[in-house]
This record gives sequence, C-alpha cells and structure tokens, in this order.
Amino acid sequence: MLTSQRKRLILDVLARDGQVVAKKLSEDLALSEDTIRRDLRELAAEGLLQRVHGGALPASPTVADLHARRGMAVEAKARLGQAAAGLIEPGQTVIFDGGTSNAEIVRHLPTDLHFTAITHSPAIAMELEHHAHVDVLLIGGKLFRHSMVAVGALAMETISRLRADLFFLGVTGVHEDEGLTTGDMEEAAIKRALIARSAETVVLATNDKLGAVSPYLVAKPNEVATLVLLKDAPVATAARLQQAGATILLT
Repeated sequence: MLTSQRKRLILDVLARDGQVVAKKLSEDLALSEDTIRRDLRELAAEGLLQRVHGGALPASPTVADLHARRGMAVEAKARLGQAAAGLIEPGQTVIFDGGTSNAEIVRHLPTDLHFTAITHSPAIAMELEHHAHVDVLLIGGKLFRHSMVAVGALAMETISRLRADLFFLGVTGVHEDEGLTTGDMEEAAIKRALIARSAETVVLATNDKLGAVSPYLVAKPNEVATLVLLKDAPVATAARLQQAGATILLT
C-alpha cells in the first residue's frame, strides 16, 4: 500500500470512528506500528490530526488564524452567543475570554444591562462600546497575535487580583477524555488562571470543536459549570461529555 493510500485510510478511519488506535490499525493492515506512527507524525505536522498516546484524534479546525475563524460557523456562533448572553445577571462581574464565539455574547446583550466586564481581549472591549451601563476592565500584557489577547506576566499579575462570578472560556477542542484544549501553551495558562478566579466557567462550542483536540489542556469537562452546545450537536458526543461531568445547555 502506498504512503498516500495509508494516509487517506487513516483519515477515513478518523472521520468514521473519531479516533485512530495505532496498534489496531497496524494489525488490520498487517503493517508495523512504526509505519503507522510515522504516518501519524506526518499527518499531525500537516495539521490533519492530533497525536495522543496510542494513536490520534481529530485536530480542531478552529486553530486557524483569527481572520479565518471569523468566517467559520457564523450563524451557529450567533445562536450560542444569544443563549449565553441570557446567563449574565445584573450586577455580576463577568470575564470574557477572547474569540469569535464570545464576541457574539456581547453582541446579544441588552444595552440596558448593568454589570462589570473583564477581558484580556481588546476586540471584546470594543464590542462593549455601546453598552453604557457596563464597567469595562481591560487586562493588559503582551499581545498574543493569533488570538489578539493579552498574555504574559503582567496579565497573570492582574488576573491574580480578580474575582468574578462568571467566566466565558474560549477553547478550540472539546473532548470527553482529552478535555478542553487550545493551541498555545501560554494562552492555556492564562485560561487556567481565569478559571481559578471565577465562581463558574461557561464554554460555547460549535460542532466542529466537539471530539477535536488541540495540544494544550485547559480544563477537564467537569471543571466547567456549563457547556453551551447547538441542538444539532451529535447526541452521542453530548452524552459522553455529560458522563464526563459536563452540564449541557442546548440552544
């Protein structure tokens, strides 16, 4: 079997089963595990899958640059944002992570809602321009250009002094076993710090993030209060996330 044929088969198995187990695939194809692992390494380098112990899982397409992400699942993000906006109560202190889904939350907020918004995303802060009753605290630091959010020591210092009622966390992968993940180590650390300073954490997840994995763990499903999913999310995936301890809100 040619290398290109093996790789195509690996991607077909990944799409069908949601995972590739190197040992099983090597037995099915009568090939060495070393051959399969080499193929997995090369496919991972192309961004087509995420290697994990013993095999591979789907890589999240939402690790693309910000410009590309703005054009992904636009209607779905609006639905999620509208549902999430309803979770904010008057007088709360709410942290908004960066990301195109969280921007939709702000766009669906009533303009007369009084609360305090904290964010390390200049774009999210700008979305709050016309919300005159919202006090906005912008966390500073080194700008991570992929997501256009502040990271680094200065951001961490500010975060350590915060307390919030609610945190809207942005991630690129949501998997029942591998957890909630993202594509940058430093950004993952900022996200974990924000979770630690918040009473509740909420994640909005479009269907393309479900079952997908990125390199850096942010949290396990049972460490967030609510996962906001679309009603047409795969039923089996939602059920597995619930079994892993997540509370699901469908919209």
